[in-house]
Amino acid sequence: MKPLTELRPDIRARPDIHRPPPLGADIGLLALRLTVGLIMAGHGAQKLFGLFGGQGIAGTGKGFAALGYHPGDFYAGLAGVSEFAGGLGLAAGLLTPLAAAALVGVMINAMVIGAPQGLWALGGGIEYPLTIAVVALTVAATGPGRFALDRPFRWRDGGLRCAAFALGVGGIGAAIVLAL
Repeated sequence: MKPLTELRPDIRARPDIHRPPPLGADIGLLALRLTVGLIMAGHGAQKLFGLFGGQGIAGTGKGFAALGYHPGDFYAGLAGVSEFAGGLGLAAGLLTPLAAAALVGVMINAMVIGAPQGLWALGGGIEYPLTIAVVALTVAATGPGRFALDRPFRWRDGGLRCAAFALGVGGIGAAIVLAL
């Protein structure tokens, strides 16, 4: 049997072990961030400004009030700002863990509303908010990639701490909203 030291790869003999991720991974992360981030920013713009067929604060606030969020206008604005800022942050790869936290918090609230309808979005279930929350957490965990404004910051490479931050802050924010 070989000693344990012989079973470990020799890092000096394998410089490829410490290579940066391939360009394809960074392009894939950019495409994912832009798609999900801009869609979420668009949802926020619907709530805040009435863009893209949205109802703006007043109309969305009535919907929030009907769901039990009082005052509806306040919660519509809070959701809109979270989606707009979180979406733009995710798309740009800027303050990625915080952007992910904003999206996770909103999506937890959406999942609470949709949970009685089950999983599938066709019946009003949690499929869509669950997917958005998982994408946001995944980007926080992996880091936003090479094509991101977070490159100068230490959280650029993501990691468990970044994902835990996004889940913790988003979860606490969602819990506060649900408790009020």
